[in-house]
Amino acid sequence: MLSRTLSAYLAPYKGLSRSAWLISVASLINRSGTMVLPFLSVYLISDLQFTMEQAGIVMTLFGAGSFLGSFLGGNLTDRIGYHRVLFWSLFLGGIGFIALGYVKSLEGIYVMVFMLSTVGDAFRPATMAALAAHSTPENRTRSYSLMRMSINLGFTIGPAVGGVLAAWKGYHTLFWVDGITCIASAIFFRSILKPVQLSEAEKAASKAADKPVVQSPYRDKQYLIFLLLTMLGATVFLQIISSLPVYYDKVMHMNEWQIGVLLAFNGLIVFLTEMPLVFTLERRMKRMNCIITGIVLYAFGYLVLNIAPQSVAIAILSMFALSIGEIFNMPFANSFALSRTTDANRGKYMGLYSMTYSLAHIIGPYFSMKIAERHGFDVLWYISGAICILVAWGFMGMKKNNPDPIPTAQVAEEELMPVVPLEGTT
Repeated sequence: MLSRTLSAYLAPYKGLSRSAWLISVASLINRSGTMVLPFLSVYLISDLQFTMEQAGIVMTLFGAGSFLGSFLGGNLTDRIGYHRVLFWSLFLGGIGFIALGYVKSLEGIYVMVFMLSTVGDAFRPATMAALAAHSTPENRTRSYSLMRMSINLGFTIGPAVGGVLAAWKGYHTLFWVDGITCIASAIFFRSILKPVQLSEAEKAASKAADKPVVQSPYRDKQYLIFLLLTMLGATVFLQIISSLPVYYDKVMHMNEWQIGVLLAFNGLIVFLTEMPLVFTLERRMKRMNCIITGIVLYAFGYLVLNIAPQSVAIAILSMFALSIGEIFNMPFANSFALSRTTDANRGKYMGLYSMTYSLAHIIGPYFSMKIAERHGFDVLWYISGAICILVAWGFMGMKKNNPDPIPTAQVAEEELMPVVPLEGTT
């Protein structure tokens, strides 16, 4: 019984390329040091005595730099290759994190955060292009989930350790740890993972599966609608690293260690369940239905903070809903984006996809902090829930023009089903 359960749990990991595993290991090293971003808003308000609105501006500038970095990273990936973009983004980003810890003025932090996120977020489209190049159309969603699994394992380690370090040694330590892990990840990536050319058979399979509507993402109307809806959903979800930690601090009166553990809970849930759940979902549910379900769970995750009494149990339930919603939404949204690309335009397409999350970083933190400061967190959570409902409705409208692939389990059932001749035929 135990061996059968273990075999079923490990089944989703089979058939993935060595390169996909190495990219995931590099991501694990990098994200294990993710300590600055989850605590940045709390650090700015509690340690540097910035106002909530000023902290919101800093997080918005982080998003603006991320937006520019995603654009540059996508275009550079198509020009010079994902390998170079990944290395320099990680290496220079590590130096930037260390330098940021020594900047104390408001204006200096504005500039440093913008520059740091510009360099650091060139990493995202390059990573997605790398995974697409080293996977088949059939296992791309799982390859992306493997990388997300490693990221979330790192995100489980990072905030938990970061909370302890912040309480014990102060916030300055976090900048050094984050910077060193970025540089270590860059060195690991450069020394271990070499650019690998696809075989002729893999190229043929990729071309056969790639059926883009248009060659330019800027002319792909359905893709642009998809990006708008994704951006709005991400604007709500990404409060998990901006306004939600401040809510835990100011409203629920949690300390740094408790906030770190709760944020680590998100990473732990995704790490333990994403691969098996995605493996099951891609065989049982249509892609767009998974995306919609994830958005609905985002709505519940924030609204439950208003409709239930404040308690640690409700905070855990909220984080659990957000985590499962992330699993339903993000791998399949990424798969939808990749399904509209070719080898020639993948960097541009995935650059735009990354830019939607960057734009969410620009819009979300500033307005969410402003709403929370002026009207309270209750109003913010109600607005967040309403946005999610509108986004889910928008994705339901997209289903008509973007029929999903038939889930593989359903295909298998249809293939096994006996063909019964129609009455009157031979």
